Amino acid sequence: MSAPSHSGGAPVTDKRQLVDYLAAGSKPRDEWRIGTEHEKFIFRRSDLHPVPYEGDSGIRAILEKLERFGWQPVLDGATMVGLEGVDGGAISLEPGGQFELSGAPVENLHQTCSELHKHLTQMREVTEELGLGMLGLGFNPKWRREDCFWMPKRRYAVMRRYMPLKGKLGIDMMLRTCTVQVNLDFAGEADMVLKSRVSLALQPLAVALFANSPFYEGKPSGFLSLRSNVWTDTDPDRCGMLPFVFDRNFGFERYVDYMLDVPMYFVYRDGNYIDCAGQSFRDFMVGKLPALPGATPTMSDWNDHLTTVFPEVRLKRFLEMRGADGGPWARLCALPALWTGLLYDETAQAGAAALVADWTQAEREQMRADVPRQGLAARFRGKTLQSVALPVLELARDGLKRRARLDGSGQDESHFIAPLFDIAQSGKTPAERLVERYHTAWSESVDPVYVEEAY
Repeated sequence: MSAPSHSGGAPVTDKRQLVDYLAAGSKPRDEWRIGTEHEKFIFRRSDLHPVPYEGDSGIRAILEKLERFGWQPVLDGATMVGLEGVDGGAISLEPGGQFELSGAPVENLHQTCSELHKHLTQMREVTEELGLGMLGLGFNPKWRREDCFWMPKRRYAVMRRYMPLKGKLGIDMMLRTCTVQVNLDFAGEADMVLKSRVSLALQPLAVALFANSPFYEGKPSGFLSLRSNVWTDTDPDRCGMLPFVFDRNFGFERYVDYMLDVPMYFVYRDGNYIDCAGQSFRDFMVGKLPALPGATPTMSDWNDHLTTVFPEVRLKRFLEMRGADGGPWARLCALPALWTGLLYDETAQAGAAALVADWTQAEREQMRADVPRQGLAARFRGKTLQSVALPVLELARDGLKRRARLDGSGQDESHFIAPLFDIAQSGKTPAERLVERYHTAWSESVDPVYVEEAY
């Protein structure tokens, strides 16, 4: 989820401004950066329960203790809801108290993984002082909806009311899921289109490789990525595989048209969130928004609106890869390694584009539907998705090698993708390994996951 909103920006008087806003994200190759985000559940070690915002060992207490490392408070009104770092990174709260690190834009994977290491080390120091732990799974393995605590970010109140009107699982998405994602740049419209198509087509593969959420309220759910399944019944207006991305006319303007057709959540004015859920940004542009008659939007309103869609790949002034479950330390670095290797090297990108070029919309949607349950065993053109995984990983690995971004010991970035080769070669997702332990070493209890899979 995004940081608190801010009022202001230029008035929006024409759709062209919205198109130009997205296009302004284009950067020359030497300015491309990598931004990695990941979320984790916070739990009490004494009883594995969720943690409220208030209290001596609450979520706010974690934020306050993290200030010792130089983080600065982020407020929503008068309430601390996050932290900002001097290097451009940020910490924010998801609706159920999940902690999210939004990493600074960095030049290479060595830097993003160093940032992750530093953050988790700081978090571990603070949470241990408070008797708390951190867990990286895609869906919470134990908690019920009613067990969870809502965080006091005001935009979440709007979403909490509106979500059940659009799907059955939107509240679960807000309270009980965690992800890892990577944000990548593009050179211009043609590059954005190519990256969008490749990453959308391959997003089900990422779901399978990172599938790590098999449990629901203490028992196997029948899904390998329950988190991914949750998104299929959250809100059809703002989720999914975006089939229009594969149309000939796709570009910045077509994405703007899509966004203008997505119902709004809120408008931020004078320090307040005005609930306009279900209303139209097109109406807003001509002063006919029912929640604010006569008012017209600013670019800040447009930027807010861009954050209220949740497709498998999201376009802002960069591209967000959104398919992966949260997971352990090593796989947090593997996700940006996968997409950086595929999309930041011309040869790898061309190879991936050729691989998916003749995939049909029906095939892409079928993979998206099958993978949450079947993982790498999902069928594609008479074979399993495992048979697609290995050549894709080889493209990504070779792309990382050609990038030749070396650390202080002379090692390139390709080793970060190694955990995914282990998964693809075995054909077993992380979730399947968790279920095996549930039935054997864990004696059909999910409680050990809070020890064995904790950060």
